[in-house]
Amino acid sequence: MSRQFQTISFFFSLLIMAFPMWGFSQEPFGNPKEGKILYEKHCANCHGTNGTGDGPDTQFLMVQPANFHSLKSRSKTDWDLMTIITFGAAYSPMHGWADRLTEEERWDVLRYIRILAPFNPMARYRPSPNG
Repeated sequence: MSRQFQTISFFFSLLIMAFPMWGFSQEPFGNPKEGKILYEKHCANCHGTNGTGDGPDTQFLMVQPANFHSLKSRSKTDWDLMTIITFGAAYSPMHGWADRLTEEERWDVLRYIRILAPFNPMARYRPSPNG
C-alpha cells in the first residue's frame, strides 16, 4: 500500500469517527416556548394539556390519540415523531400538519412534546415480564 493511500485512508477514518460526534453535539431543532403555544392551540384538544391523550375532543374519536408519556411514544425518535406530525398517522384521526404549520413550527411543537415526555430510547427494550 502506498504512503499516499495510507494517509488518505487515515484522514477518511478520522472524518468518519468525527462525524457522529458532530451530529450528537448539535443543539436540537425547535423552540419549546413557541411549541407550547402551538401545542395548546392545535394539539391539546386531542392529546391533552399534559400530553396524556385525554383532551376534551377524545370523546368524539374512535381511535384514541397518543399518550406521549407511554413507553411506545417515548421510545420514538425525533424523526419518527416529526414524520407523524408532518404526514399524520395511518388509520387514525391524526392528520398531517405540513399544510398548516411550517417546518420550524413543527420542530417547535416536537421540542415541546419532548419537554412533556422526554425521549427514552431504552423504553422499546424493556424486558418482558416472563424474563
